[in-house]
Amino acid sequence: MRRVAVVGAGMTTFGEHFELGIKDLVPMAVSEMEASVDKGMDRADIEAAWFGELTTTDGFPSGILADSCGLLDIPVTRVENACATGNDAVRNAMFAVASGAIDVALVVGADKVRESSSRGTFWEWAALTRDMAWDYPLGLVAPANFALHVARYLHESPATKEHLAMVAVKNHKHAVSNPKAQLRFEITVQQALDAPMVVAPFGLYDCTPQSDGAAALLLVSEDVADRYTDKPVWVRGVGLGLDRVMHQHKKDMTTFPPTVKASRAAYAMAGIGPDDIDVAEVHDCFTGVELISYEDLGFCERFGAYKLIEDGTTAVGGAKPVNPSGGLKAKGHPPGATGVAQCVELFEQLRGEASNQVDGARTGLAHNIGGPTAVSAVTVLSSVRG
Repeated sequence: MRRVAVVGAGMTTFGEHFELGIKDLVPMAVSEMEASVDKGMDRADIEAAWFGELTTTDGFPSGILADSCGLLDIPVTRVENACATGNDAVRNAMFAVASGAIDVALVVGADKVRESSSRGTFWEWAALTRDMAWDYPLGLVAPANFALHVARYLHESPATKEHLAMVAVKNHKHAVSNPKAQLRFEITVQQALDAPMVVAPFGLYDCTPQSDGAAALLLVSEDVADRYTDKPVWVRGVGLGLDRVMHQHKKDMTTFPPTVKASRAAYAMAGIGPDDIDVAEVHDCFTGVELISYEDLGFCERFGAYKLIEDGTTAVGGAKPVNPSGGLKAKGHPPGATGVAQCVELFEQLRGEASNQVDGARTGLAHNIGGPTAVSAVTVLSSVRG
């Protein structure tokens, strides 16, 4: 396979964009991506596009991307894989470029969660990420679904609700300096512990907000990368993992096997291990999910995640910063956009241009987990070609 580089990246702010539709947000992200390309680009260079979008808010997603961005002469493929949608879109585009089929690919992720013209309610959106036959009729929407895992994790591991609160405090602090983040304010551990209960063990500050937003990347082959920039960021590895859907069929509720599978695949492709990751954007849709993911991604030993959050390892300034953007928890979470936006954040980190820059960052990891904890996608990016 050919090496693949990211040469442009852009995104909208994440938040409650009641005044904007998805037809507004998508071209905004693509235009910012276009402006970020050091040597400039022509949209006519784009040979194909992949659009990660979950909620189908305004009709035909692929057509919306083609029409709103003036890309009517290329194939556009919609990708939907629960909350792993964004990084899976990156994965699909990367393979197309690496195979030699095309040289230049556009990846876009976008969603309108706060309101939509065709689906209308949060509950209809939530049903899209649950199994309608098994989970959804039992009330296992996202908070309840992940609460089952984290409650068991707190029972079996040394981690406590205070450690969940520490994750929230860290990510809120990181978001303050990110102009694209939705919740740009700090909180205290006590505020997190005293917040209204959503579903045990999650209080309000353990949960990601509902968000609207879009993000875009330009992926190119190594053969043409120098036309666009002298500072490419290389897609070193990608992985996708799956697990059973029904919780009754999961062997262990304290780990997410899809993340283990996806990260191992991405590390193997990149020829590195978890110790080589300098900065990570990890799927913290709920605070306890970030802790479990530390272990599944190989950042620490089994049931050792609490140590990383206690000693500041995963804060900016620590040995392995996680979610310097603020993460889903404070930056926001439009599901189709999230994974693409994580890669936008890493693109800036690895070029030394991030708003909350990690010193010396050379290799980064983006991670999503979604559905009823049944799918995970991991992307490894690096300023080092490899």
